[in-house]
Amino acid sequence: MFQKVPARALTDNVAEQLLDKIQSGAFARGDKLPTEAVLSEEFGVSRTVVREAISRLKYEGVVESRQGSGVFVTLQAGIRPLRIDYTDTGTLESVLQIVELRRAIEAEVAAQAARRRTDASMAAIDAALARLDDVVAQGGDGVAEDVGFHRAIAEATGNPYFLKTLAFLSQYLEAATRVTRTNEARRADFSRQVREEHQAIVAAIRAGDPLAARNAAQNHMYNAAHRLAQLGADDSDSGSDGGALHGAAN
Repeated sequence: MFQKVPARALTDNVAEQLLDKIQSGAFARGDKLPTEAVLSEEFGVSRTVVREAISRLKYEGVVESRQGSGVFVTLQAGIRPLRIDYTDTGTLESVLQIVELRRAIEAEVAAQAARRRTDASMAAIDAALARLDDVVAQGGDGVAEDVGFHRAIAEATGNPYFLKTLAFLSQYLEAATRVTRTNEARRADFSRQVREEHQAIVAAIRAGDPLAARNAAQNHMYNAAHRLAQLGADDSDSGSDGGALHGAAN
């Protein structure tokens, strides 16, 4: 008559409730959690479910085991790691939202690179752009080189958190980037546009002009989103199910 509730759902529920208690202060940093037996009884689930929920919190750095003493809330428990569920990035809309977030970050990265770049970091940016152009000219998709180009700009800021944030976002956009770059390579106007956008960013950084660099980076990411959206429109117009696009978003 009824469908069984998956064990994973029970584990998720227990983990979320424990996390809520920790974040609300019911279990403060350094506090010991109740035993598995107590939690099992209070939640009305098996000890296995409790154990799996606690293991999940351990993985996230929220709690830790102390041999012979039990499980305790860690001192960094109040700091939640940034996560984006891959299942949340399965549509064009969600991918475009991540691109929108990246646009804001890339704009500041370019501006700071223009302020702080050295001769050495400028040479690294030039070299990264040259590698990208070479690969594209030889018929490659240039995905890795594109990532390397933007990473070189981020490195020029001297701020490691820009690098970490962009690396985090890029992992959700890698497939989409591959599809859009393949699409761009098929269209001479797209390919030329991308190259000109990259050159504008580099020129502004070289000139030490933060405002121009910011605007060039924003324009590049705005157009990247437009090109991705155009791919989705092309799929719809051709009567396909958007398979390539969904592959990009996953």
